[in-house]
Amino acid sequence: MPNMQPEKTRPYEQDPKVRAHNFKEVTSCYTEEEALNEAQRCLNCKNKPCVSGCPVGVRIPEFIEKIREGCISEAYDIIKTTNGLPAVCGRVCPQESQCESKCVRGIKAEPVGIGRLERFCADYMADKSQVPEKPEPNGHKVAIVGSGPSGLSCASDLAKLGYSVTIFEAFHTAGGVLMYGIPEFRLPKATVQREIDGLKALGVDIKTDMVIGKILSVDELFEQGYEAVFIGTGAGLPNFMNIPGESLVGVFSANEYLTRTNLMKAYLDEYDTPISKNSAIAVVGGGNVAMDAARSALRLGADKVYIVYRRSADEMPARREEVHHAGEEGIEFKYLTNPVEILGDENGRVRAIKCVKMELTEPDQSGRRGVKPIPDSEFEIPVDGVIMAIGTSPNPLIRSTTPGLETNRRGCFVVNEDMLTTREGVYAGGDAVTGAATVILAMGAGKQAAAAIDRYIKNK
Repeated sequence: MPNMQPEKTRPYEQDPKVRAHNFKEVTSCYTEEEALNEAQRCLNCKNKPCVSGCPVGVRIPEFIEKIREGCISEAYDIIKTTNGLPAVCGRVCPQESQCESKCVRGIKAEPVGIGRLERFCADYMADKSQVPEKPEPNGHKVAIVGSGPSGLSCASDLAKLGYSVTIFEAFHTAGGVLMYGIPEFRLPKATVQREIDGLKALGVDIKTDMVIGKILSVDELFEQGYEAVFIGTGAGLPNFMNIPGESLVGVFSANEYLTRTNLMKAYLDEYDTPISKNSAIAVVGGGNVAMDAARSALRLGADKVYIVYRRSADEMPARREEVHHAGEEGIEFKYLTNPVEILGDENGRVRAIKCVKMELTEPDQSGRRGVKPIPDSEFEIPVDGVIMAIGTSPNPLIRSTTPGLETNRRGCFVVNEDMLTTREGVYAGGDAVTGAATVILAMGAGKQAAAAIDRYIKNK
């Protein structure tokens, strides 16, 4: 009999007053009893609407059925047939707008906690899963540029098909945004490393400190015998507002702030990583990156943290869960507020951020409401630090060193339905194509490109 309780099974959460001062995970993994209870809420629908909401097509009702039967390893194996990073996706995917948004239980109650069940399977199997067998080599070589979620997904699918896959990563550590962008309290680095180690076990070679476009060009990769190249370099070039005061000491991009915090481990006392220690800090933006930066700043010792967002709470693109957790932890939201200048002291350091109050306008043809400033509504927020989290764009290095590789006005690679760029044999996906988006969408693009690369090489 299904469990018809209307609410999701809630795992243990750290107290907000405690977790605001540490980098441990906010929410614990389900226990076996909790996972079984939640799995029994699934109706195992015949038409499986939840699967249609998953960018990588995880066989959701099938793996949940195996949890109900107590066969956790089989549930995990089912997930792994389509998702190479279940421990990651179970933690950071926006399930509420994807698979769970299609769940039938969500019509009259809360949807099944699909993400939490996926995380449970991955964490349960963390020290139990066997080393995968390397597939029989098929004699073909593929290069992957970037080891973020799209690159890892593409590499995983190609390696399982027998390709010799080499990932070229610019940083000293593989993982891309999973390592440098998402904080430890949302995605532990050991969890990411475990997933990467599983990829290496499949035979994928990962070369770090390799800046493609500088150390090697895309053309030189082909000269080295690679038959196709996938570009999954993400969108790591931060955007700024171009307002007065952005060059003051104490103004950061979210990329730099989070890279120092996560990849360079500023959150650990044993690492002497230079990072600003602010008493009051304003984070400009309303996405998940803004939430990550604000919550990291709080944990690094800031007494006061503000989120400054020019639209209302209803328009904020960040996950509801992250906004809720940030509010619980004491972060103050300044909605309908737009910065116009960053003010400095006599030493050239940030002392305040000057803002103007905004009001919403009528929706445009797309349904999105615009904003306009309210006259004579300027005010100051006293801060000694500002983090800009208003979006990113792809680094221009590869497009500027690869003839015939077209990009759009935002600097994103132009691709067709197979993720093929305007250069034969060169594919791209993830944030390098879409601009900053979600981990699971990037993974879906990597899978799509892997299938297209396989067809391309076999038909050459």
